[in-house]
Amino acid sequence: MAQIGNPNDNPALPDDEPCYVISIAARLVGVHQQTLRYYERAGLLEPKRTVGNIRMYSNQDIARIRQIQRWMDEFGVNLAGAEIMFRMTEQMRALREELDSVRRELDRLRSTRLPAPYRGAERHEARGMGHE
Repeated sequence: MAQIGNPNDNPALPDDEPCYVISIAARLVGVHQQTLRYYERAGLLEPKRTVGNIRMYSNQDIARIRQIQRWMDEFGVNLAGAEIMFRMTEQMRALREELDSVRRELDRLRSTRLPAPYRGAERHEARGMGHE
């Protein structure tokens, strides 16, 4: 099944806004509708539902499906592997955010003047810290 269009062509639409029914989502990524249902049963997708229980996919969902396809095509990853890779990706993102926060706090602390008795301790502690 051929892929159609780029769902990110509408910049006014938030990435998490559900806007594609399953038939359109499947066509966008070039898979059968049953594949999307299978990904959902496997826990890899959680499309929103309308009041009538119709699945609605967002641009984030489309990007996630494409990521699953890339991992399967490029690395031979199965769905269980894709689930692990998504968890690892999320953990890496959270760690990057935490590292950025620590760096900002360190920069803030360095920009303040410490009382004289603590200046020597700061230099001593800095020598013991690892460098990236």
